[in-house]
Amino acid sequence: MQSTLECTGDGSVCFRGHPASKKHTGKWKASSLTIVCLFCSYVAISSISKNLVSYLTNVLHETNVAAARNVSAWQGTSFISPLVGAFMADSYLGKYWTALIFFTIFIVVSATSSLVSIDPQVWPVWSDTISCQHIILFFGLYMVAIGYGGIKPCVSSFGADQFDDTDAVEKTKKGSFFNWFYFCINIGSLISGTVLIWVQENYGYGIGFGIPTFFIALAIGSFFIGSEIYRFQIPGGSPLTRACQVVVAATRKRKVDLPDDSSLLYEFDGKTSAIEGSCKLEHSSEFRFLDKAAVISSDEELSDPWRLCTVTQVEELKVIVGMLPIWATGIVYFSVLAQFSSTFLEQGRTMNTQVVGGFAIPAASLASFDAVSVIFWVPVYDRVLVPAARRLTGNARGLSELQRFGAGLFLSVMVMAAAALVETRRLAVAHAGGEMSILWQIPQYFLVGASVVFACVGQIEFFYNEAPRSMRSLCSALALLTVGLGSYVSSVVVTAVDWLTTRGGGVGWIAEDLDDGHLDRFFWLLAAMSALNLVVFVYCARRYKCKKVF
Repeated sequence: MQSTLECTGDGSVCFRGHPASKKHTGKWKASSLTIVCLFCSYVAISSISKNLVSYLTNVLHETNVAAARNVSAWQGTSFISPLVGAFMADSYLGKYWTALIFFTIFIVVSATSSLVSIDPQVWPVWSDTISCQHIILFFGLYMVAIGYGGIKPCVSSFGADQFDDTDAVEKTKKGSFFNWFYFCINIGSLISGTVLIWVQENYGYGIGFGIPTFFIALAIGSFFIGSEIYRFQIPGGSPLTRACQVVVAATRKRKVDLPDDSSLLYEFDGKTSAIEGSCKLEHSSEFRFLDKAAVISSDEELSDPWRLCTVTQVEELKVIVGMLPIWATGIVYFSVLAQFSSTFLEQGRTMNTQVVGGFAIPAASLASFDAVSVIFWVPVYDRVLVPAARRLTGNARGLSELQRFGAGLFLSVMVMAAAALVETRRLAVAHAGGEMSILWQIPQYFLVGASVVFACVGQIEFFYNEAPRSMRSLCSALALLTVGLGSYVSSVVVTAVDWLTTRGGGVGWIAEDLDDGHLDRFFWLLAAMSALNLVVFVYCARRYKCKKVF
C-alpha cells in the first residue's frame, strides 16, 4: 500500500482504481501520449476540413456562398458536439472511456465517408442540386464531426489531468502542456494542409479522404497504450443536475434572509468536498441570490439536495455564470477566425498560385501557413515571452490567461485588416488586367497563427483552470462551443451580407466572380466586429474574479 506522500494530492486514481502514484503515473510521460493522440486526430479532421470548400465547389459544383455556408455549419457542429462527450465524461464514464467510445464512432464513419468521395459519376443524381452522394457524404461528415467533437474535450483535459494541481512544480508544467499541445496539433495541420491536400489534388479525394482513417487508428493506439501510467479523475455525477438543484433550492428560498456570516451557510464536514472528485470552493460575494440554496432553514432539508445545497455546489454554478461573459466574447472571435478556412481560401483561389520554378501552391495549402506561424510562436512564447513577462508581472505563467486571450483578440483585428488591405490591392490589380501572387496572403495567415497562440491557448487554459475539478471536461467543451457558435455566426453573417448586398440585382460583396464583388468590405466589417468585441472583453475581464479553493 502506498503512503500518502507517494500519492497525488488531487484525488486521482490509477487504471485499477487505487490512489495514483506521483512517481509512476502522470506528468509528461503520460500527457505526451495524449498529445500524440490529439496530433493524429487533428491530422485526420483537418485533412478533411482544409480542402472541403474546394471539394464542394469543384466536385459537387456548389456556389461559393453555399460552400462557405456549408463548411462553416459543419465546423460548427464539430465544436458543439463536445458538450455531449464532456457531459458523459464528467457525469458517468470519465474522460478515458468516453474518448474510446467516440474514437470508435470516428474511425468507423471516417472509413465509410471516404468511400462516397469517389467519382460522383457512380452515384445517382435526383436533381440539379441534390444527389445520393450529397446526402451520404454530409451524413458521414456530420457523424465524423460528432465523433471528433466528443474526443477533443476529453483527451485535452485528460492530458492536463496528468499534472497534480496540489504540486506547485507540476501545476506550472500544466501551463506548458497547453502550449505544446497546440504546437503539435498545428504540426498535424501543416502536414494535412500540404502533403494530404497534395494527395487529394493529384490522386483523388477517395484516397485523400481515406488516409485520415489510418491516422485515427494511430490516435487510438497511442491513447490506449498509456492506460497503465495515466491518472484518472473520478466522475462527480451530473454537473447539470447539481446546477439545477442550486437554482431550484435558491428559488424555493427566495424570501429567506441571508445570514451576515457566510460560515453559517451549509457545507460538507471535513476537508474533502461532498462532490466526488472535486475540492471545496471558498464562498464568494457574487450572485448572492444563489447563496440562498445553502441556507439551512430546517433539519429535514439535510437529506434533500433539491432544497439544500453545499457552498461548494453553489460556487460551482457561480463559476460557470461568472465565466459566461468571457465565453461570449469568444464567439465573435471564432466567427472571424472561421474565415481562414472559407473566404480566405476563396480569395486565394483567385490569385496567381505559381511561385518559383513554376510550382503551384493550392489555396488550401497556403492556408496551412497559419500552422507554420503557430509552430513558430509556441516556442517563442514558452521560452522567450513567458520568462520576460514573468519578470514584469510576477506571474509564474508570464501573462494571465485573460491577458493572453485579450492579446489574441487584438491580433484578430489585425488579421482582418491585413486581409482587407490585400483584397483591396488584389481587386485593383485584377481590374487593371493583372494577377496578384497568392504569397501576399502570408501576412494574414501569419497573424492568424499568432492570434491562435495567444487567444485559443489562453482561452482553453482559462476554462480548464477556472473550472471546478469535477466540471473540467464540460468547461473545456464550453470553450470549444465558442468555436462552433462562431462558425454558425460566420455562416449567418455570410448569408446576411449576401442577402443585403444582392438586393436590387447587385452582384454582392461575395460574388461568384470575386473580381466583380467587394470581399474587402466584408473583411473590414469583420475587423470592426473584432474591435468592438475586444472592447467588450476588456470590460468583462476587468470585472472577473477568479475562483478560490481551500
